[in-house]
Amino acid sequence: MGMMQEFKEFAVKGNVVDMAVGLVIGAAFGKIVSTFVSSFVTPLVGYLTGGVDFSKRTLELIPAMDGKDALVMKWGEFFQVTFDFVIIAFAIFLVVKAINSAKKKEEAAAPAGPSAEEKLLMEIRDALKK
Repeated sequence: MGMMQEFKEFAVKGNVVDMAVGLVIGAAFGKIVSTFVSSFVTPLVGYLTGGVDFSKRTLELIPAMDGKDALVMKWGEFFQVTFDFVIIAFAIFLVVKAINSAKKKEEAAAPAGPSAEEKLLMEIRDALKK
C-alpha cells in the first residue's frame, strides 16, 4: 500500500474529520468565551476589587535609562489569559459533561440486542426445528 493511499484513508476517516470540526468549533467557542470574560467578567471583577484592571498590571524590573526602554513584566496580562483559560476549560467541561450525559441516556433507552449466548441458542433452536 502506497503512502498516498494510506494518507487518503487516514484523512477521510471519521475521527480525523470529527477532530478537525471540533478544533474549528473549539477555536470559535474560545473566542466567544474570551470576549465574554473580557467584556463581562473582568469589569465585574474590577468593580468588586475597587476598579483594578488586572490585564494592565505590570512590574517594572529595570527602569528606563539612557534612552532604553524599561524592562517590564506584564503579569496582569498573564493573569488575564490564565483566567480566560480556566473559564474556557470549565465551559468545555460542562459541554462535554452534557454530551456524555445525553449519550448515556440514549444508550440506556436503546434496547440491547441478544447476547452471544442467546444468539447461539436461537441458532440451535432454529436448526432443531428444521
